[in-house]
This record gives sequence, C-alpha cells and structure tokens, in this order.
Amino acid sequence: MPEIDRARLTELIAAEQATYTQRHPRSRELFEQGTNLFGKVPMTWMNKWTGGFPLYLDHARGNRISDVDGHTYVDFALGDTGAMAGHSPRATVEAVARRVGDLGGITTMLPSEDAQWVGAELTRRFGMPLWSFTLTATDANRWAVRLARLATGRPKILVFGYCYHGSVDETFAIPGPEGKAQSRPGNVAPPVPLELTTRAATWNDLASVERELAHGDVAAILTEPALTNIGIVLPEPGFMEGLRGLATRYGALLMIDETHTFSAGWGGATREWGLEPDIFVIGKSIGGGIPSGAYGISSEVAAAVTSHTDAGDADLIDVGGVGGTLAGNALSTAAMRATLGEVLTEEAFARMVELATAFTDGVQATLDELDVPWSVSQLGARSEYRFARPAPRTGEESAAAHDDDIDAYMHLAMCNRGILMTPFHNMALMCPDTTRADVDRHTATFREVVEALYA
Repeated sequence: MPEIDRARLTELIAAEQATYTQRHPRSRELFEQGTNLFGKVPMTWMNKWTGGFPLYLDHARGNRISDVDGHTYVDFALGDTGAMAGHSPRATVEAVARRVGDLGGITTMLPSEDAQWVGAELTRRFGMPLWSFTLTATDANRWAVRLARLATGRPKILVFGYCYHGSVDETFAIPGPEGKAQSRPGNVAPPVPLELTTRAATWNDLASVERELAHGDVAAILTEPALTNIGIVLPEPGFMEGLRGLATRYGALLMIDETHTFSAGWGGATREWGLEPDIFVIGKSIGGGIPSGAYGISSEVAAAVTSHTDAGDADLIDVGGVGGTLAGNALSTAAMRATLGEVLTEEAFARMVELATAFTDGVQATLDELDVPWSVSQLGARSEYRFARPAPRTGEESAAAHDDDIDAYMHLAMCNRGILMTPFHNMALMCPDTTRADVDRHTATFREVVEALYA
C-alpha cells in the first residue's frame, strides 16, 4: 500500500492553488469587495470552497455551472442536493414563471390546488398520509420534533453522532462520557447543554440505541437512512429494521429525514428499503431550487397531536411555534409540483442511479489499480469517496478519516480541471442532465489527480 509523501502533497496543493488564483481574478475581486457581507459571502459556509475565495456564479443550467471568469464546470455538487433536478429545469422554470407572471400570487397565505397535488404525490412516493409544508428541511425537522414531543409527552430526541438534519439545535450532538449527549465540536452557541434535549447513539450500533431508549424519555429517533454529511455511511443489514423495532418497543416514534437520501430512488430509501417511519422529512431537492420542504406524519401521530389541540394543550393554528408565514406558499408548491411531476420521475431516477454506479465503479477501479487506501460508497444517484479503507461504519469513524490537506488538494485539482465536487466532502450527485461522458470525464480526471498524489 503506497504512502502519501506529505512534502509532495504540500507542493501539489501550492501548485493547484496558484492555478486556481491565476484562473479566477474576477471571483477573487468580487470576494474582496464583499465587505458588507459577514464573511464576505451571503452565507458563511460558502467560504468552505477550497482556494481562499469561492467561485462566483455567472449562470448555470442542467449540470453545468459557469463562473464570472468564463470557466464552465461539470457540476457534481448540485447545490449539495438542492439542485438534484439540475439547475433551472425547464418544467420548474415554466411553472414558476406561470405562477409569478400569468397567474400572479407568490405568497398569499391561501392554499392552492398545487399544494394538494404535491401532498398526494408525496404520499404516493413515501407512504405518509398527511403532510405539511416548510421552506427548508431544517424547519421541517424543527417543527416535526415539536409534534413528536407533543404526541408522546416526552422531552428528548435521539440522534446519531455526526448525523445531518440541518441546523436544528438538538441534532448537533455526539455520544459523550457516561452516556450523556455532548455538543458536537464546532457547534455555535448551543442554547442549553445538549444532554437536556438530546440522547446520542452510535450509527450501526443497536445496543447503543437501546441503552438510550431505556431511559424512557425519548420522543423520537431522528435519523437519516444513511449518514450523508460526514461521508456516506450505509446502514448495516438489519440496522434500520432494528431501529423500527426498538422505537416501537420503547414507545418512541421513528422519524426519518430523507433530505439527502432521496437520492436512493424515486421514493427515497423509505420505499427502496421498505422502511416504516412515523414521521418523514424531506427538503431541498423537491422544489427544483425554489426553497421547499415538507414533513409527513402517520394517522396515529396526527390523532395524538389532535387530541392535545382539541383539549387546548397546544395551538397549531396561531401561536404554537409550528409554521411560518411563507411556508406552503403558492410559488414553492408550484415548483414542487413541476419538479416532482415532470423532472424527478421514476425514469429519471433509474438513469441517475445507473450513472452513479458507473461513477462508483470508475473510482473503485482507480483505487484498486493504484492500491489507494480509500473507499467509495454509493447511495442510489449519489456516490462519495472517503480517505479510509475499509469504508467507515460509524459517524465517528468517518469523521476520523477526514484529512484537510488531501481534501484541499482533491477539490482544487478537480476544480482546476473543470469538475466541481461538493465542497463539504467528496460527494457526487447525478441529475437528469448528467451524461455518461461527464462520468467518464470524472473517472479519467480522478485517476490523474490521485496518481499524481501517490506518484
């Protein structure tokens, strides 16, 4: 097994950095002018792009992005899943233009026929009978957690170390000493100690889940079907079924967040793997780039919630802390209807998954040929490599596999050769516009930059 020469890695990063800086003078200029923006960017996480400054967008269509310096890239990041339908898909653009222009009414606080269609389509795909809309998956998670606490009368949620559920306060937890949840490193100003709101378990470890559920204070297990934002960490056989069984045995709800794992298929991992959630959350991709999110609940959860609202214990209509003025607006529901109905179809998913398989096979071939101690995992239309072999089986193992220097080199080298990977990790997502030629281009480029690293 070859070893990385760290001195050579430093030289490679410096060379790629010089190329990046030389190729993007306008992006650098705009970044330096952003003095009225906190961190010089619209959101501070945009500084995660390797290179000292981010690329600045000129235009994007399908799976291509062009920056202000005139360079066009094959985009495998796709807005970190937000653009799974591709950038500005035609059907979504037409529906949005019709709503904004011909029909009028972007947000009115009135229901629309589109919302009813989307609710029915979400039921058809994911099985939950009742839905509410949000603008982000973070809000969907936040509001659904409140409903879970109301339905069960319990105060805490159980999450997994290095899970991803947006910016929900309760979810930035990892297992700590003596079984107590503790704040994940880097968490910004948690309002209370995490042990007051959260229990944390280890992914793929059912014993750790049962140990936390045995306290009897968990309202819901909140989980992705696979960890995604720490690298793809797939569930081991029987793990998701075990979660369902443990939730039922200990009187907790099973809450599944498919914001990223929707890539598993037309009906997400929930349909593909036959999962049985009590609450279901999705966001980002279902609006084709227009802010959209939703959560679905079972009839049993709805009945439990309604019993409290009927008794006057909670107010879901006015001041109960669930909902927002723009949630379910006419524009986002029109976008969701077009995206789900005409873009992210069963046929599109079949092709996207096939391309992701080719992408994964291409990465694996390079790793095998060069004996590189990395691994690659696939989740439907999504693929990701990690700097560890074998593939990590827990969030903690995947976090330990992170390497800032290798990550910086890979992102810079791929970007300089016209390929964008997700800046937070090394995830690639296929969309309906991705082609086999795009995948083959990545395969060849990946081999080139990895071979240079291990030369």
